[in-house]
Amino acid sequence: MGWLFLIIAGLLETAWAGLLKSMAGEWSLGRGAGFAAALVGSMWCLGLALKHLPISIAYPIWTGIGSVGAVVLGATLFGETASWRVLAGVSLLIAGMALLASDSV
Repeated sequence: MGWLFLIIAGLLETAWAGLLKSMAGEWSLGRGAGFAAALVGSMWCLGLALKHLPISIAYPIWTGIGSVGAVVLGATLFGETASWRVLAGVSLLIAGMALLASDSV
C-alpha cells in the first residue's frame, strides 16, 4: 500500500504544481480550491506512504514524480519547450527514482 500512496501523492503534487502555474496572474476560487485540495491530499498520501516506506526512498521519489510531472504538464498544457537537455534531465530523474525503488524491494 505504501507504493500506491506514494504514486498518488506524486500525481497530486503534479496537479497542484499545474494549478499553481495556471493561477499565475489570475486567481480563481475554483482553481484555488483545487490547488489547496491537491496540496493537502499530496501531503496526506505522502504521510500514509511513510508508514510503509523509508523517508530516504519515499521523499526523493515523491519529488521526482512531481518534477517529471511538472515537465510533462509544462510541455503539454503550457507550451513550454522540452529541449534535449530537459529530456536528458528527466531521464536521469527517472533512472534515479528506479534505482531508489529497487533498493527498497
